[in-house]
Amino acid sequence: MTIRIRHPASTAIPTPATGAETPPWWRYKMVWLVISGPLVVVVASFVTLGLAIRHPDPVLDTTTTATDAAHLPAMQGRNHAATGGVK
Repeated sequence: MTIRIRHPASTAIPTPATGAETPPWWRYKMVWLVISGPLVVVVASFVTLGLAIRHPDPVLDTTTTATDAAHLPAMQGRNHAATGGVK
């Protein structure tokens, strides 16, 4: 009695009936759906990079002091709230 063990790699993939050929991979619409998702993300990242290089954000000027006339009401209100209303 001979026992034949089939290796998983040796199992044949069933093919359609004779005379019918399977189309190439690029003929399947699902392939293009899977490829187009990451491709759109890569293109969008390059567009974002181009926008960031061409139009950088301006550097903010942080040299203003809190003693400017425009800031005094806000500073007084903050100090008043922090001390509990004591002048």
